[in-house]
Amino acid sequence: MRKLLSQGILFAVVVAVSVAATGCSQYNGLMAKRTFRDANGLYQSSDYKAAAAKYEEVVALDQDILNKFYLTPAYFFLANSYDNLYRVAKRGDPTNDGYMTKAVEYYKKDAELDVDPKMKKLSLQYLVAAYGPDKLNDPTQQEPILQQMIQVDPTDPANYFYLANIYEQNGDYEKAEEQFLKAKEMKPNDSIVYTTLAAFYDRQGEFDKTINALNERAQHEPNNPEAHHVISTYYWNEAYKNFKLTEADKRKYIQAGIEEADKALALKPDYFEALTYKNLLLRSMALVEKDPGRQQALLKQADTLRDKAQELQKQKQAAAPTKS
Repeated sequence: MRKLLSQGILFAVVVAVSVAATGCSQYNGLMAKRTFRDANGLYQSSDYKAAAAKYEEVVALDQDILNKFYLTPAYFFLANSYDNLYRVAKRGDPTNDGYMTKAVEYYKKDAELDVDPKMKKLSLQYLVAAYGPDKLNDPTQQEPILQQMIQVDPTDPANYFYLANIYEQNGDYEKAEEQFLKAKEMKPNDSIVYTTLAAFYDRQGEFDKTINALNERAQHEPNNPEAHHVISTYYWNEAYKNFKLTEADKRKYIQAGIEEADKALALKPDYFEALTYKNLLLRSMALVEKDPGRQQALLKQADTLRDKAQELQKQKQAAAPTKS
């Protein structure tokens, strides 16, 4: 009987301790939620130093409590508070550099422990930025993080773009092109993958590839006048910035630009930007035209487009609400 009584007392003690622990955990969680709310208020008012101190109180708790009360994002906001305290102009100052060290630590922590995929992604994005040229300036750390982000979401073109930019800045243009092409492969119906690829080729001086990328975009968006307008602007820019062009090639590019502007205007006759560029293209064509009669005809057509564009602009201004 004494043995059974002892076991009963022991069981009661264990239960009491468990209840007390549960109650303590519940209390700590509720207090942490309040602290987290206070920290968020300080964060929103840009008092990052005070906010960081509050967030530190939250993340000091047991991880089970953070998970149970959905407080794991405190890691991200703690990291971002330190990130905001960092100043590039003070690089080399131990306290200032310490802010970025802590920011990296807690971005990694949130990316590892946060159950919300959106928060994980956000932490990884800020972690990549933390290793950027205006902060820690360590691209070797950026690449593996971006590769991880690509594995998590292979359909997000932004990660390929960022990785491609790192390769491009390091002079590895082949790897950069590879990433831009992967982005296009993953999101073939997204216009930004074509315009970003075109901009890369333009920076490399590869005009034919630039136009090919833009033409691919136009094929995917047959009813989008802006797709053709962008092509016309590239033709016009190339005709004037490339001084190595022969007069025949310059004429060819200007004519191609006019044709693209016509495609845009066929889809949207009151497209102000296309009217403006076609006006410029016609005047450019007049400069390389040898026949005076043909030259005057081009200028007259350009004047008509200019007047139409100005009229559209006046109508837009008249329709705009006046400020009181």
